[in-house]
Amino acid sequence: MSLLSVQNLVTEFTTDEGVVRAVDGVSFDLPPGGTLGIVGESGCGKSVTALSIMGLLPQPNGRITSGAVVYQGEDITQVDDARRQAIRGAEISMVFQEPMTALNPVHTIGRQLTEAVALHTQQTAQEQIATATEMLARVGIPEPGIRMTEYPHQLSGGMRQRVVIAIALICQPKLVIADEPTTALDVTIQAQILELIRSLQQDTGMAMVMITHDLGVIAETCEQVVVMYAGQVVEQGTVFEIFDSPKHPYTKGLLASIPRMDSAPKSTLEIIPGMVPSLHELPRACRFANRCHYVEARCEAEPPEVESLTASHKVRCLKWAAL
Repeated sequence: MSLLSVQNLVTEFTTDEGVVRAVDGVSFDLPPGGTLGIVGESGCGKSVTALSIMGLLPQPNGRITSGAVVYQGEDITQVDDARRQAIRGAEISMVFQEPMTALNPVHTIGRQLTEAVALHTQQTAQEQIATATEMLARVGIPEPGIRMTEYPHQLSGGMRQRVVIAIALICQPKLVIADEPTTALDVTIQAQILELIRSLQQDTGMAMVMITHDLGVIAETCEQVVVMYAGQVVEQGTVFEIFDSPKHPYTKGLLASIPRMDSAPKSTLEIIPGMVPSLHELPRACRFANRCHYVEARCEAEPPEVESLTASHKVRCLKWAAL
């Protein structure tokens, strides 16, 4: 049985210009201990998918209008606030992309770590401090006892992100959703954080959803890949299927835009022309048609359905077989 099964998830927001559908029929399954990457440009619905799973959609404008998020056999979109609070943090937790906004600037690191322990366990105050200090050491923060008394602004960006990871993992959740966990960090710190996440996953056996726009991160950390565009899943499969045999023109474009070591000196990177369509003015057929090199008349008239190529590889494209 899947640990997490997202089934035809639809999430909408009420705006001044009307209702927009930010997530439109997203489905995927994640087994216990597995790692799934969600990749796509900014505005494609990656983070909204994560917030929908966590039950953290901005209120009152955001809402799940249909579909299900099934965690260990239970549709957590239908549970009450008390049950959701019990799941969030203890069983499913989230690593946010910007540590300075994820951490409270007026509370010490120790206070923010022990708060999570106090909420989900029966530990005494002394036990909470010991657990928090041990978790800081586990994520590679030197002198954790001293760091417990410090505030977020006293730590470097890499240290703050390690604290965010420590808070997410302190209650030993079965599933962690990491939303662009390395975006605000420089390249060397990014590599350290990714290695830390891999190591912690191996040690704890937790499952992970990795949300990123960076296919290099996906290649390093994930087993399955979901490619999103304009709120929809356009392709999904194993890492090998997506990188070795991409079928959707958007996936091909993303892969072609990656710098390669064997490229000719001063060669120009390929780009995907155009812009992601506005959620207020989505095309009535293929949402990628206005940017696609392979577009033909039917692509702008007939909405593509998801086709299964193998048990794991699926694509939303009318012309995939001819590419």
